[in-house]
Amino acid sequence: MATDAPSGPMRLPDMPLHDPFVVADDATRTYHLYTSNDPSVSGVEGVGTMVYRSRDLHDWTRPKVVFLATEQTKLWASDGGWAPEVHAWDGRYHLFTTLHDENSPLAVPPTGRWGTPFQLANHRRGTITAVSDSLLGPFTSVDPARPTPPEHLMTLDGTLYVDPSGQPWMVYAHEWLQTVDGTMEAIRLAPDLTGTIGDPVFLFKASDAPWIGEEIPAGVPHQLPPYVTDGPQLYRTPDGSLLMLWSTYEKNVLGADGTLTGGYVQTCAVSKSGEIKGPWQQQRPLLRNDSGHGMLFHTFEGQLTMILHRPFENARGKLYEMEIVGHELRVLRQRVDLDGGG
Repeated sequence: MATDAPSGPMRLPDMPLHDPFVVADDATRTYHLYTSNDPSVSGVEGVGTMVYRSRDLHDWTRPKVVFLATEQTKLWASDGGWAPEVHAWDGRYHLFTTLHDENSPLAVPPTGRWGTPFQLANHRRGTITAVSDSLLGPFTSVDPARPTPPEHLMTLDGTLYVDPSGQPWMVYAHEWLQTVDGTMEAIRLAPDLTGTIGDPVFLFKASDAPWIGEEIPAGVPHQLPPYVTDGPQLYRTPDGSLLMLWSTYEKNVLGADGTLTGGYVQTCAVSKSGEIKGPWQQQRPLLRNDSGHGMLFHTFEGQLTMILHRPFENARGKLYEMEIVGHELRVLRQRVDLDGGG
């Protein structure tokens, strides 16, 4: 069902988006910015994915809906539509996006990392894979019956990683709702990305970041913010290291007024071995101020750029010029001329 949406070009400060993902398409010299469908700007009702397009990162088209979960009635869930990513693979485009259904309980109760059963939530949540011959869709789910990662796990924000041997992997966040201390995990994918091979590989847990500020207490922690892992994206550095952008909630940050606060942060980890299995070393946060779920891309002029959303609620896209020195990712400047600052 369509609704009325405004017409005309848009700027980033006017564009509702969350968990942004950019594909810079060399063939058309067009940036494609994917995010969850928002009927107020797309004019289309339903859980799914929409894409904004731009030639210069300044003026953007009205968004086009490229995937609707509600149109594929055999899908196991029709809520969410979080963190869409589009990857070129084997001559087609593959959409990863996370769906969930709070009314569909998992058959196997979750167990904490310390072996203590608990249940903060226990419903189906996972990243699906959908395919299309075009960056503009429509995308069709490869398996409407289940998510791509193991369906007994609550997982989200799956991203594609291809190792040096050409083996595709999905890297995803395993929900703190199941693990108490959220984890990053990886699982090998079938050559056509339609299924998985073997068991998940543990990469690291949220509390491995020493700047979070608190030790995991005995028992189940009830205080917020939780020990969250969000938004992985992998990037190979010139020195052969492997970077992972990810987001979490920082605790006990001393503000300018002397008060302790916490917030959503964009951070990074590095595998100096260059292997997906690590070991992973946690870096200091790249950006605070309720910023997160970022990803890296190159502009058509060759500038390494990060896009993320800020704030978490009523989110808008923010752009930053970046550089890599050795294995360290650094922020050069915010593109306030494009994203409106703030």
